[in-house]
This record gives sequence, structure tokens and C-alpha cells, in this order.
Amino acid sequence: MKWFSLEGIKEEIKKVRWPKKDDMVKDTETVVIFVALFAAYFVLCEFVVAQFLKIFGIGA
Repeated sequence: MKWFSLEGIKEEIKKVRWPKKDDMVKDTETVVIFVALFAAYFVLCEFVVAQFLKIFGIGA
């Protein structure tokens, strides 16, 4: 369990490929767009269900 020592941890950290700034910006944009689309989808679904329930007199 060499990696469990302080030297092993330092060695493993050197092996990590840290993302470049451009990659981070691109990935962040992707996540923000994906979350916004999901939010819009769920709001639309809630609106459709609410309208459907109003037709049957269940909703307010």
C-alpha cells in the first residue's frame, strides 16, 4: 500500500491530468445548458399536467 503514504499520494497527484481552462469553460457551459433545458422541460411538464387537471376540475 505504497499509495497510502504521503509520498505515494504525491506521486499519484502528479499522474492526474488536470483540465485546461478552455476545457473547463466548455464543460461548464455544457452543464449549464443541460440544467437549463432540464428545468424548462420540467416546468413545461408541470404546466401541461396542471392544465390537464384543470380540464377535469381537479386543479385550482
